[in-house]
Amino acid sequence: MIRSFLKVLAVSALVLGLSSCGGDGSTGFPRNKTLYLAGSQWGDPNTFNPLVEAWQAAWPVNDRFNLMYEPLITYNSLNGEFEPLLGTLVSSDPDKVIVDLNPKARWSDGKPVTSADVKFIFEIGRRFRNAPTAFAIDFTKEILVEELEGGVERLTFVVNKEGRNNPLVILDHLQAIRIVPAHVFEKLLEENGNDLSAVQRLKIDRDPVVSGPYNIENYTNERIVLKRRDDYWGNAALYGGKLPAPEFIIHPIYKSNDHFALALQQGNLDASQTFMPRIWLKKNQGVQTWYDDAPYYVPGTMPLLVINTTKAPLNDKNFRRAMAAAINYNDIKELAVSNYASDLQPGLIMNQGLEKKFFSSEDAVKYGVGYNPELAKQILAEAGYKSVFRADGTLDHMTDKDGNRLPTLSIMVPAGWSDWEAMVKIAETSLRAAGIDVREGPVDGGIYWSAHGPGNFDIVMRKLAENVTPSLPWSRFDAVMSSRNWAPVGGDNRMNENQGRYNQPGAPGFRPEVDKLLAAIPTMTDDAEVVAAYRELNRIFMQDQPVIPLCYLPEQFYQFSNRTWTNWPTTSNPYAPPLLPWVGASTKILWNLRLAK
Repeated sequence: MIRSFLKVLAVSALVLGLSSCGGDGSTGFPRNKTLYLAGSQWGDPNTFNPLVEAWQAAWPVNDRFNLMYEPLITYNSLNGEFEPLLGTLVSSDPDKVIVDLNPKARWSDGKPVTSADVKFIFEIGRRFRNAPTAFAIDFTKEILVEELEGGVERLTFVVNKEGRNNPLVILDHLQAIRIVPAHVFEKLLEENGNDLSAVQRLKIDRDPVVSGPYNIENYTNERIVLKRRDDYWGNAALYGGKLPAPEFIIHPIYKSNDHFALALQQGNLDASQTFMPRIWLKKNQGVQTWYDDAPYYVPGTMPLLVINTTKAPLNDKNFRRAMAAAINYNDIKELAVSNYASDLQPGLIMNQGLEKKFFSSEDAVKYGVGYNPELAKQILAEAGYKSVFRADGTLDHMTDKDGNRLPTLSIMVPAGWSDWEAMVKIAETSLRAAGIDVREGPVDGGIYWSAHGPGNFDIVMRKLAENVTPSLPWSRFDAVMSSRNWAPVGGDNRMNENQGRYNQPGAPGFRPEVDKLLAAIPTMTDDAEVVAAYRELNRIFMQDQPVIPLCYLPEQFYQFSNRTWTNWPTTSNPYAPPLLPWVGASTKILWNLRLAK
C-alpha cells in the first residue's frame, strides 16, 4: 500500500529494545556489507512474534516476508511459476496439492524443518480460532504425510470439499504462510497454560529460531537490523554454497516518504517500495526502476471505489455505471500517480501480464464504460435522475425519478493519504462535473478501517487483492462480488469479501450465476473453460458495476540505487520479479547483488 501519508513520531536518540535483543546499538555497519531497504516499517517496532496478526508485527515478520520465517514455496509473478524454498510443489489438482519438503531445510538451532512444523502453523486454527492462520482450515481438510526415499516428507494438502473447495487459495497459502518451529511454540504454549493469547504477547525478539537467511540483530525506533546467517541451510541446498551478498540488512525508520526518497537519491538507501512522485526526475541521481520509461513499474493491482450497493441511489446499477463513465481515469493516471500505469480498461481483469489471457477487448467495448461524461449524463437522464444546479453553475443536489432530493454521497478515504486523496479528489471533480453529487470524505485511520466490515460507508477507497498471487484474478472477483457470507449493513455484521453488499441472495435481481462461477473456477482444469468462465464473470461485473477501478498500480513500488549495490533485476535482466529482496521469488536478489566498482 502506498504510504505517503504516514507520519512517524520524531526520531529519538534513545535506544529502545537493544538490551532485549542483544545488539550494541552501534552505527558502525560497513557500507560495503550492508543493504539498506525500506518501505515496510513506519513506526516503532513492537513485536517480532510470528503468531500475531501480520499487521501487528514489525518488519520482517509482518506481511509475506521470508527473510526470517519462510513459506514452503515462492511464486514468480513474472511467469506464474512456483519456485522451491522449504519445499517443492509437486502437483496441484481439484482434490489436492502436493509438496515435498526439502530434507536439508534446518532451523537456526540445527533441528530439521519437518511436517510437524507445517501442520502446526496450517492447523493451529483447529485449536485456537484467534490464530493468525485460522483461515487455512476452511480450505485444507487435512495434511497427509508420506515418507519417501532419502528422508523426503511428502505433504498432501487435501482440499476441503465441504468447506471452501478451492485449491487456488491453497496455492496462495503455500507461498504466503510462513512456517514456524513447532518445537519452540509448543513449548511456549505449554509454559503459558495453552493460552495462545499469552504466547502472542511475547515479543520473540531475542535470538528467535528461524529458517531464513537472516535473523534479527538489534532494533531501535530508528531502524531494524538483520544479520546474515552464514549457516543458512539454503546456501548449500539452493545456491550452490554461495552466501547472500549483504552481511547486514537495515530497514531505517524515517518520518515520511520524502525522507525515503532523499535517502535513495543520496545513495544512503539501496531500495525502497515507497511512493515517489515524478520518478523520472530522480533518474539523474541514480534512482532506477523496472522500466526505464513510463509506466516505470509492472502493474499488479487496482485501487478502486467500493460502493455500498444497499443504499439509494447506489443500489441502482444505472447510477453506478454513470459514475464509472463520469470519472477521468487519464487524469488519475497522470496527475495522481505520476503516469505509473498503463491505460485502464473496463472490467476487473487486467489486459496485461498473467491476467491478459483472460481479458477480452471485445467484451470491454460491448459491456464496459470508460470515461465519457456525456454518456454518464445520458444514463442518469434515462434512469430518471436529475441534477439541480445553482445560479453560478455549480451542482447543488440531485433528485431521483420520483423527484425526491438525494443526499450528497461521500467517498471515504484515510485523511493524509496524499496519493489516495489525489485520486479521490479527481474522481470527485469528474463526478460533480457530470452532475453526480459526491464529495470526498477524509476520515482518520481508525474510522476508515472499522467501517469496512460492517459496510458503514457510501463509497470507500480500497485496494483489494493487492498482492499478485496464484489465485488472481479469481481473488479480485471474490473480494468484490462473492455473496457467500452476505450480511446486512451495520451492527455486528461483518463481511470480509464483498463489503459493498452487492448481489444480495433472495433480493430482486439476484444473480446466482455469480457465486456459481466463483465456486467453479478454482476447480476447473480446462484452460478454455476457465477463460470462458472469467469472460462471463467479467461481463456481469461490467453490467452491474459493483465497484469502480480507478487505475492500475504496481504490486510494489520497486525502485533502487546502483551506487553501492548493482545487478538489480530489471526488464532487461528479469531474473527475479520487481519486488524488494525480502518477499516471494525476489529474495534470490540477495545472492545476485554485486558491489559497485
